[in-house]
Amino acid sequence: MNRRELLVLLGGAISAARALCAQQRAVPEVGFLGISSAALYEARLDALRQGLNEIGRVEGQNLTIEYRWAEGRYERLPALAAELVGRKVDAIVATASPAALAAKSATPRIPIVFVAVADPVTAGLAASLARPGGNITGISVMAVELLPKRLELLCELVPRAKVIALLVNPNNYYTERIIADAKEAARARNVALQILTAGVESEIDSAFNSLNQSGAGALVVGADPFLANRREQLVALATRHAVPAISESREFVEAGGLISYGPSIIDTYRQAGMYLGRILKGERPADLPIQQPTKFELLVNLTTAKALGLTVPPSILARADEVIE
Repeated sequence: MNRRELLVLLGGAISAARALCAQQRAVPEVGFLGISSAALYEARLDALRQGLNEIGRVEGQNLTIEYRWAEGRYERLPALAAELVGRKVDAIVATASPAALAAKSATPRIPIVFVAVADPVTAGLAASLARPGGNITGISVMAVELLPKRLELLCELVPRAKVIALLVNPNNYYTERIIADAKEAARARNVALQILTAGVESEIDSAFNSLNQSGAGALVVGADPFLANRREQLVALATRHAVPAISESREFVEAGGLISYGPSIIDTYRQAGMYLGRILKGERPADLPIQQPTKFELLVNLTTAKALGLTVPPSILARADEVIE
């Protein structure tokens, strides 16, 4: 092979490589940073994809998603966020405050869409809801603000309970505020409040033992990603200890829990998918106001109520969005 032939061959190879890179860049890659595991997020991921589809983006066709899961170990989030940044993804979706904070610390440039964050301004993720600023926006949830309503519903459902326990994760950014709001709501309902804490799986078992010793007649599960992802354990313990319990998550009731009230998490993921699609089309996160939930759900499990010897008041049944029998 002479020099001319070699140059032609090299030129062809370089052109092909450039064409391949251009083709790869034509399909955006999004990083997904999850605090838990994929198995617990199937329905939420389906909703995220639905939102993307509404904007014209279909995973596997004109979009790829690179997933990273912390499996409940929040200390892994910074390294996982750094991996996604290292891949030079076009945007990052971050679930809940711990993942959103890790993503924001990892990059000031790559657009970030968070989902299911309780209070993004207080957490330091955004300057304001209307003008988040920087490279981040997303969908907030009123997890903290709705706690008094959950306590009120539980008191209505279990009027004989004179002591109500509140289970919180001490590692949650909003725990102090959750406790303060719960104490105020308990005083308004003239019931005593017992605070239980659990930051790891084994502490949940210990918390239920303490609940029994205090004579608490009902339990409010604090809004927290770790506790929400331990719903199977919480339902099993609530059943074993015969304790009526309320959570923010519909999955809690679907798993056999008594009652739940909170924003539709599925709907927030669909909204996040739509925001992600808009950003991939060129809109800036700083120009997209942080959205708050517009759809709320009250679920009641009548089978669980019967097992606990409870009669669900007509006032609650009339308001319920879904009743499981």
